[in-house]
Amino acid sequence: MIAASRAILGSPRFTNALTEAIIGVALAAFAVRAMLGWPGSIAVLSGLVVLAALSLAAQPERVEWRGVLPISLIALFSLMTVSLIWSQYTLATVGGVAYALAYGFLGVYIALVRDLIQLVRAVGNALRVILSVSFVLEILSGLIFDTSFLWIGITGDLGVGGPVQGLAGSRNAFAFLGALAVLSFWIEYRTRSVSRGVTAFSLTLAGATIVFAQSPVSLLVLAAVLVVGLALVVIRRQKPIARRATQSVMLVSVLVLGVLSWLFRGPIVGFVGAAADVEARTSVWSEVGDLVAQQPVLGWGWVGIWPTRVFPFSSVDSISGRDAASALNAYADIWLQLGLVGLIMLLASLGLAFMRAWLVATDRRSTVYVWPALTLVLLATVSMTESYLLFEAGLLLFVTSAFAAARNRSWRGRFD
Repeated sequence: MIAASRAILGSPRFTNALTEAIIGVALAAFAVRAMLGWPGSIAVLSGLVVLAALSLAAQPERVEWRGVLPISLIALFSLMTVSLIWSQYTLATVGGVAYALAYGFLGVYIALVRDLIQLVRAVGNALRVILSVSFVLEILSGLIFDTSFLWIGITGDLGVGGPVQGLAGSRNAFAFLGALAVLSFWIEYRTRSVSRGVTAFSLTLAGATIVFAQSPVSLLVLAAVLVVGLALVVIRRQKPIARRATQSVMLVSVLVLGVLSWLFRGPIVGFVGAAADVEARTSVWSEVGDLVAQQPVLGWGWVGIWPTRVFPFSSVDSISGRDAASALNAYADIWLQLGLVGLIMLLASLGLAFMRAWLVATDRRSTVYVWPALTLVLLATVSMTESYLLFEAGLLLFVTSAFAAARNRSWRGRFD
């Protein structure tokens, strides 16, 4: 009986199905929560954690101690846990830490049992289902029944060209899924993982997601991913001896571009039509800044997604007058919750993961190795206007991408 159970839990078919289920639940976490409520969504997440643990136990050969998880990530999750000591809302912190650790563990599981191309395929399959179902619901809401499906966050605006929310709950979150889909579907095409027909349908679906979401934020995010992607294409085609000089030039260019973007941020925001979004965010950032000033070093304590009935989160209002669900900026959010120490750890984790992913992407021949680097760029960029990096799918992708990069570039891999 035990041997049969181990054979099933450790089989490639079960591992693949569980991986796609984990990614699907993470990417559609808002929809799962809307349909099942917090108790139901936590039950689903707990079930996935248990199945992942059993699956991992059934295939111990997958667990390798060398560079299993970046130390910077271990430190970040440890700080989340230790913040229980000074948190002024202990129960909320316990729940937030458990929620983050669950997604972190699932990210580690996926990175251990799936190689990179299998990971990209799993993300692609999950996104095809989520985006397809999203547009079916949007068509039903906006064109056929002409009524809002507010129980799942759909306002029914497809008939007027958008913005649409799909299963993501907001247009910015839906556009983020579209940007991730473009990246993943393109990698699938380049690695010939799916047929041309599937590729054409997938890219059309991703493009429609970005167009109808009408998110100004997505334009800036896609621009950043495109620039990094083109840079990787140039470097990957060069001989190793020329790459160092090219990378130095690109680094200087990025710094100059960053300075210019900051100096001309007003015209850029106006050009992409993000003035209203920026105004809404700056009002939240101002209130968050006041709270940060009261606990600047270690923060107020980790909670992850804001419990809007708990102080100090209950004191932050969006420009619409409703309670804000996050700081609308991952870096400000972690500064609020874990202080300057947490912000430094997050930047260190993100920076080290990107450097490793960049080196792997420039050294390895297969296009699939570009995916972790571009996914980290996508997360880092969108985190300037949303807090996705710290929660659910964003945290899962962060851990998985960092793990994939560390597995090929960790200094601990030199130990035998």
